[in-house]
Amino acid sequence: MHVLGVNALFHDPAAALITDGRIVAAAEEERFSRRKHGKRPVPFSAWELPEQAARWCLEHAGLTPSDLDAVAYSYDPALARPADRMGLDDPWDHLRQEYARRAPAFLAEALPGLDPAKVRFVPHHLAHAASAGPVSPYPDCAVLVLDGRGECGSHLAGRYTNRELTVLGAQELPDSLGLFYEDLTQHLGFLRSSDEFKVMALASYGTPRFAGRLREYVRADDRGGFRARPVPWADLVPPRPAGGAWHQDHADLAASAQLCLEETVLALARWLREHTGEDALTMAGGVALNCVANTRLWRESGFRHIWVQPAAGDAGTALGAAAHVAGRKDTLEPMPTAALGRGWSDSELRDRLERAAVPYEEPADVAETAAEALAADGIVAWFQGRGEYGPRALGHRSLLAHPGRAENVERLNAVKGREEFRPVAPMVLAERAAELFDGPLPSPHMLFVHDVAADWRARVPAVVHVDGTARIQTVDRAEEPLVARMIDAFERRTGLPVVVNTSLNTAGRPMVDDPRDALECFGSAPVDLLVLGPFAIRRGRAYA
Repeated sequence: MHVLGVNALFHDPAAALITDGRIVAAAEEERFSRRKHGKRPVPFSAWELPEQAARWCLEHAGLTPSDLDAVAYSYDPALARPADRMGLDDPWDHLRQEYARRAPAFLAEALPGLDPAKVRFVPHHLAHAASAGPVSPYPDCAVLVLDGRGECGSHLAGRYTNRELTVLGAQELPDSLGLFYEDLTQHLGFLRSSDEFKVMALASYGTPRFAGRLREYVRADDRGGFRARPVPWADLVPPRPAGGAWHQDHADLAASAQLCLEETVLALARWLREHTGEDALTMAGGVALNCVANTRLWRESGFRHIWVQPAAGDAGTALGAAAHVAGRKDTLEPMPTAALGRGWSDSELRDRLERAAVPYEEPADVAETAAEALAADGIVAWFQGRGEYGPRALGHRSLLAHPGRAENVERLNAVKGREEFRPVAPMVLAERAAELFDGPLPSPHMLFVHDVAADWRARVPAVVHVDGTARIQTVDRAEEPLVARMIDAFERRTGLPVVVNTSLNTAGRPMVDDPRDALECFGSAPVDLLVLGPFAIRRGRAYA
């Protein structure tokens, strides 16, 4: 059975393909279109589909649209209500709903040969839930979904038993933790539905002195739900102009909102633990990308295991919608990796380099070549294998640097054109992680924060955030042998079993995906070495 999942209505359009219960491919439209998040989440863009991502998924599997048994669309307009009746200020939402109702016809036009009758509407939060529970390593688990909004809610709590879902709770709009955080993002001068992670980073620089006021608007109830109503932010702190300097009041407001979010999510998780008795919690929805909150759940919720969908935002609902439909006919296999996007053979990469007329070399081992450059304090662009599904660079589309130089945080943020308060992340071998970091291990998808051991903070200062934590990625040798060799080679030269890892892109642009994207990024940013598959391109030779 071939099921194509599609997310399109709000933001982060994406496509995913499941064949006979196995996840074959998943990709976000932004990686093809080069538009960050694919589009803005406004009603006027709701008709836009992940056409390129969907076509690639089919091509990768050798299928045509007529071969599909179903297309699962991660929203059900039949469940929606008028925005004003849900307490939302969204006067054009009716246009979004009309586009959703017409999705089968739009999809049939975008994918010639598709029978529109094969399109299935999957409720948005069921799609989020199915992107977590059924494809996680835990067939029996609790599931928690939190985001901005779906059809008429912002939350789902449930339990999977043998990968079958029982819904235990849901929060109706207008109460929404996702919208609460989006509103703050906009108030602080960042781009809403895009830059929420910047608020989380800024929060580490503040103290939660406004938390008491915010709890009047955001708090859990005792029934597995919560209240999260619009906050008069300007009564607390004046808005920050976009691009303007941030001040301590802004950081304190971010810290206060982060604390209220953590308290509410923790209460929801504890309620779910009490009502399910499960040891494992699986999570999805945009709020699940808040790695600081995730770590607090790991420490305090009572669950022994927490698994977060690597593409927890709306992009992941493409996979979840496909899993929801496919799981009715096939036994689903766990998600094998986040590297579900496009990849290129060595011969294809060589051809791209020849056509670009870029001087390159083919070293005996690019892992050693990269480690040598890193040990010499060079910045390395690392392009290997299939692209990641989700917002985290996990060693396939990464910028790497030396963690022992504190100035490399500022240096990388300058390379990428980012705010100075943004942290960068450490990549560490799974078997070494416990020596340096305290937190949930393994952590292969960079979705938790870990306390950095006191005796390591001065040795790897570039990856230590202002609060003494780091958002780590653990590397399994069996799954990522090339990355593991590179880290080993770097440790031989420096004594440090860690390298800095951040996404291979510049500010406001999606992570690179195609080799052309990698070459363009290399050409436009002060990167010393580009490792493209087995090939190495050095700046001094390429731009002599």
